Amino acid sequence: MRIAVIGIGNVLTGDDAVGPTVVRMIEAAFEAPDDVLLLDAGTPGLDLTAYLAGLEGVILVDTVRAKGAPGELRVYGLEELLQRPPRLATSPHEPGVREALLHAQFMGVAPRVARLVGVIPSAVETGIGLSAPVRAALPAALGRVLEELAALGVALRERVPPREPDLWWERPVGE
Repeated sequence: MRIAVIGIGNVLTGDDAVGPTVVRMIEAAFEAPDDVLLLDAGTPGLDLTAYLAGLEGVILVDTVRAKGAPGELRVYGLEELLQRPPRLATSPHEPGVREALLHAQFMGVAPRVARLVGVIPSAVETGIGLSAPVRAALPAALGRVLEELAALGVALRERVPPREPDLWWERPVGE
C-alpha cells in the first residue's frame, strides 16, 4: 500500500507553516518504510492532484478555517472534504484540497483513504514563525498523524537518537 503524509502550507506566512513543520518533525523523529512518502508540498494548489495520483492513502496536514480557538485540531475524512462547497481562489492554496481530490477521482487515480489533520491558525500573514497556540498544538498534530498512519497499518520506526527537524525557514539569516 502506497501512503503519503503531505504537509501543505507557505512557511513564509506564519501559522500556514504548520503542515511543513509537522512533516519535518516526522522526518526528524522517525524512519518511514519505503512505501510511505513524507512530503512538504508547499502551496501546491491543483498540482496536489499529481501528488495524490496512485496513492492508496494520504494524510494531509494544513491549517484549516474552522470555528474554534487557534491551535485546536480538526480531522476530516474524504467524504467531509468533498462535501465542502467550492471556494473562489483567494490564496495560493486555492484551488485546494477538495478540488485536487475531485480531479484525482475524475482521473481515476484518487487515494482510497484521505484524511486532513488541520490546525486552526492564529495568524496567516507574511512573517516567519508559528504563533504560540499553533506551536503548542504541534505534539497533538504529530500524534494524530501517527494515529492515522497506524489506522492504515503503517508503523514508523523511531530514530535513535532523533534529529532536529530541518526548519530552515526559522533559522537566523547566515546560519
